[in-house]
Amino acid sequence: MWASLAVGLMARPWARRVAATALVALTITLFIVNLRRQGERAGRAAERLETLERAHDIQRQMLDAASRRPRSRDDLLDRLRGGKF
Repeated sequence: MWASLAVGLMARPWARRVAATALVALTITLFIVNLRRQGERAGRAAERLETLERAHDIQRQMLDAASRRPRSRDDLLDRLRGGKF
């Protein structure tokens, strides 16, 4: 019964036009929603990348500072006496 009703309704030109318009509207809506989701993902990825870069910069600074540290107590005393610290 439902099938014959749907077939009978789709036989009319205005019903086909309404169905086509509804499908176009649904397609555009889904496309826009998908663009929004992709934008949110890209934003989160950019934020994650920025955080990682900041962490790597800090780690590089720590490694540079560790490479310039005094190797022994005598080196530390020499630096303190020389005023280089």
